[in-house]
Amino acid sequence: MSETGTGHEPPHDTPHETPHEDLRGPRRGTEQGHGHGRAPGHAHGHGHGHAVSAEADRRLLTGALVLILGFMAAEVVVGVVARSLALVSDAGHMLTDAIAIAFAIVAMRIAARPPQGGFTYGLKRAEIISAQINGITLLLLSVWFVYEGVRRLIEPPEVAGAYVVVTGIAGIVVNLAATWLLSRANRSSLNVEGAFQHILNDLFAFVATTVAGAVVWATGWSRADALAALVVAALMLKAGWGLVRDSGRVFMEAAPAGMSPAEIGRRTAALEHVVEVHDLHIWEVTSGYPAMSAHILVSPGSDCHAVRQAAQRMVHDEYGIAHTTLQVDHAPPDLLAIGGPAEPHCAEAHGPAHTNGRPPEDASGRRGPNGCPGRRRIRFPRPDRLSDRPS
Repeated sequence: MSETGTGHEPPHDTPHETPHEDLRGPRRGTEQGHGHGRAPGHAHGHGHGHAVSAEADRRLLTGALVLILGFMAAEVVVGVVARSLALVSDAGHMLTDAIAIAFAIVAMRIAARPPQGGFTYGLKRAEIISAQINGITLLLLSVWFVYEGVRRLIEPPEVAGAYVVVTGIAGIVVNLAATWLLSRANRSSLNVEGAFQHILNDLFAFVATTVAGAVVWATGWSRADALAALVVAALMLKAGWGLVRDSGRVFMEAAPAGMSPAEIGRRTAALEHVVEVHDLHIWEVTSGYPAMSAHILVSPGSDCHAVRQAAQRMVHDEYGIAHTTLQVDHAPPDLLAIGGPAEPHCAEAHGPAHTNGRPPEDASGRRGPNGCPGRRRIRFPRPDRLSDRPS
């Protein structure tokens, strides 16, 4: 007997995706054991299941975009009237914030499109692309700030402290409002987080600029402006690297941060009647949307359907993985033989094979990382685990 099941109800003809509304719906069951839901209060799960809807996220980002564009236009006007290159340059910096938010809004609309054609997951990773663009932009800005900061430490220019203080206070007010709006959106989304980090770092920049302007105004020490720029550059570098790293993990199909595939493999292998788990893959479709697939071998006579349901329930309730595709088979007799070499169950298995209470073995029979091909022995489940096995 063999059973393959997925932890969701596939929409239309697409086997690996669910409509946006279904991600927050109650768990449902069918004869094949399809079900999709989210454990209440669990820290993991689909990012779409948050309290703030995608439409509300777009409204919040749009509000922040309007604030940024309005302040940028005012800076350009005042800068031209006052013949201040500093104000016009800062308006250019605000333009990068506006572009970051605009990217996030466009990416959200693209990601909301349903799966079709060859895009079986839809275009959900458009949000990850937006997050990576925002991260790279922050890194480039931090490099420019470091260059300018060092140059101004060596050759400090004349800084109009009064203009800097007034502009900085106005920028703090506008960016506080924009930051508050974005903080109410779903920041578990890397896309929203990228826009938020842009505005937050701009707020830090205005705070540092205001303090530096006050120092220059009061003491005439122009290097304070350069030191403030270096502090802001360090904050931007940290935020930008975090966005690039996290979005890179999604693109590289890595398991979600903080989620251990080895632990999940051991926990699954420890379920009743399970002999081995291999070809275990855990990845994120987009931020907050983990998925899992695995091949599970069970002892002869065991109920494959019940084992699959138990595995789905375990990873859903304890790890927040609601999208699962599990193939469950009875372990062949030669694979259960103790001692001698066994034919590999899978021609090309990927990753370690997790067995009942024992680390995985490599191709030579030693315990190691190589998994399915060439296993020499496999451990039987304990007798007490087979006590209720159907006769």
